[in-house]
Amino acid sequence: MSIAVTILGNTSAKPTSTGHPSAQVVNVNEQLFLVDAGEGVQRQMMRYGLSPLKLRAVFISHLHGDHLFGLFPLLSTMGLYGRRTPLRIYAPRPFGEMLEAFLRLCESNLPYTPEWIEVDTTKHQIIFENDTTEIWSLPLRHRVPTAGYLFRQKEPPLNVSKYAIERYGLSIAQIVAAKRGEDVTLDSGEVLANSAITYRPYGTLSYAYCSDTNYSARVAKMAEGVDMLYHEATYAAAEKKLAKERGHASTIDAAKVAKMANAGRLLIGHFSSRYKDLQILLDECRELFPATDIAEEGKTFLIEPKTTKR
Repeated sequence: MSIAVTILGNTSAKPTSTGHPSAQVVNVNEQLFLVDAGEGVQRQMMRYGLSPLKLRAVFISHLHGDHLFGLFPLLSTMGLYGRRTPLRIYAPRPFGEMLEAFLRLCESNLPYTPEWIEVDTTKHQIIFENDTTEIWSLPLRHRVPTAGYLFRQKEPPLNVSKYAIERYGLSIAQIVAAKRGEDVTLDSGEVLANSAITYRPYGTLSYAYCSDTNYSARVAKMAEGVDMLYHEATYAAAEKKLAKERGHASTIDAAKVAKMANAGRLLIGHFSSRYKDLQILLDECRELFPATDIAEEGKTFLIEPKTTKR
C-alpha cells in the first residue's frame, strides 16, 4: 500500500514556455485523484501515462484560472473517451455556477455526470471517505476562498501472528476476537495480551497539498506528522512582503510550515515566472528544512509503505 504523487504542473499564474500551471495526480492505494487542473492538464496526463478514465474524483483548491482552466476540456475529453461513471468534483463555491454554464452551453450530452460537492474553505473536516482512504479539507489563507487537501490512508485491520495461532492452537473464534483488538483467554486460563499476538500489516501514510496560501501555523497543526507536504513557495525569501500582500508564501514560509508540522518531506512548487533557476528557492528551504525537493514537472514522488509489527 502506498501513496504516489505525479506532478503535472508547478508554475504560478503567469504562463511560461517551459512549465505548466498547478496540477497533480495523487495515487492512494491505486485510486487516482486529480488535485487542481491548470491549463493543459489533460495533455500532461497523457504525456505521463495517466488515464483520465481512472480518476476517482477531482479536488480544486480555489477558482483562480491557473488551478481550474484545464478542467473543462478534460471533462469533454472524458466524454469522448466514453466515461460512464459519475465524476465527483470537490471545489469551493461558486464552482457550481461555472459547471452548470459549461454543461448547458458546451456539453449538454455528456455520457456521464460531473457532480459538484461544495468544499467549505473555513473548516478542517473529512470530505471524502471509503474503506481505505480519507481526505480532509485544509482551510488556507489566500485572496479568495481556498482549501488544501490532506490524504490519509486508514489504519488497516489487525492481523494475527501465524506463530501465535500455531503455538496456542487458537480457534477461529479466538482469532476473530484478536482481530477485533481483544485479549484472548486460553482454555488453561492464561490471558494473551492482544499486543503480543497481533500486528498491523503496514503503516499508514499521508500527503498534504497546500496551494495557494500565506503562512499558516494553523495548517501546520492540522497537518501534524504528515509524511509528505506539498506547499507553495511562489517567492524567494527576499520577496516575503510581496508574497504576503498577494496571498502567497515564500520559501521560508513553506519550510516553517513543514518544520512545525514535523513533516517527513517537503515539496515546493507554484513558482513565479521571475525565477529562471529554481535552485535558489530550493537552497533557501533546505537551510531551514533539509528534506526539501522541487515538485519537478513529470516526476512521481513515492511514499513507501512501512511494515510495523508489534
